[in-house]
Amino acid sequence: MDGTTLYSIGELSRRTGLSVTTIRFYSDSGVVAPTKRSPAGYRLYDLDALVCLELVCTLRELGMDLATVRRVVNRELAVADIAAAHADAVDVQIRLLQLRRSVLRVVAKRGSSPEETNLMHRLTRLSGEERRRLIDDFLDDTFDTEAVDADPVVAAMVRSATPDLPDDPSPEQVAAWVELAELVGEADFRARMRRAAPYQAGRRTLAIETEAGDELMELTRRKVTEAREAGIDPLGEQAAPVVDDLVHRFAEVFDRTPDPDFRNWLARQFEPAHDPRVDRYWRLVWIVRGWQVIPGLLPIHPWLIQALRGTPDA
Repeated sequence: MDGTTLYSIGELSRRTGLSVTTIRFYSDSGVVAPTKRSPAGYRLYDLDALVCLELVCTLRELGMDLATVRRVVNRELAVADIAAAHADAVDVQIRLLQLRRSVLRVVAKRGSSPEETNLMHRLTRLSGEERRRLIDDFLDDTFDTEAVDADPVVAAMVRSATPDLPDDPSPEQVAAWVELAELVGEADFRARMRRAAPYQAGRRTLAIETEAGDELMELTRRKVTEAREAGIDPLGEQAAPVVDDLVHRFAEVFDRTPDPDFRNWLARQFEPAHDPRVDRYWRLVWIVRGWQVIPGLLPIHPWLIQALRGTPDA
């Protein structure tokens, strides 16, 4: 084969595997023009045209539109630049497909209703920027408005754990994100977060903590943390000796009888720093971000209150 060899459109079809109709379409579109025509008017193509057609096939298989392919062939655009742009586009498509797969798995697992499925689809279709804006709006309204005497340290603590879906979320992360997106849109929840966050950030101290003293509170935090890390259920039998010991220590400090009334009183003292819905927010954040535990954001109060009362959290 040499540069003077000319091929009919049929021969070109056999060499490339493309149909005659497709090659004729590319010729009519100006993508791969014939080198010349035979005396009878038939299109003839040289080796350069064959190589160009193979490039066109490659670019089309990689997803490039015909107008872009034409500009590459005409050397108006560099293949490397176009490839980089299309690689980015393919990355976006892959992320969308991964997200769609996760949504479908959640729907299948939960037996979601049509309404829940629509909501889940709508919320997960938000772009990364839109998801961040949704959370930023929640944080701005909760901590940065002029109507709120917001503590910048508290706001920074909450912002440091801003949640967003990973590129390939698990079904659990998708479900958590959808619940989280609904939660942050509620005005009542924003008020709850505003009240509880200062305690969780250590910027506000409960009266019971001040009155009990640093030594007893440090012991309480250590005992509860150890129990929680050991997986001890606050309502289980294993929690009883831990809580009984703490109740007797607090009763001694406050000169009270360690009876059920005192246990209920003690539980009430810890309640301002604990809100079940705010605790739920943090757990959803951990799931979405793929975190197991954030020590600074895991207060002792929920476990202790349940153990003191002997009843599930509200």
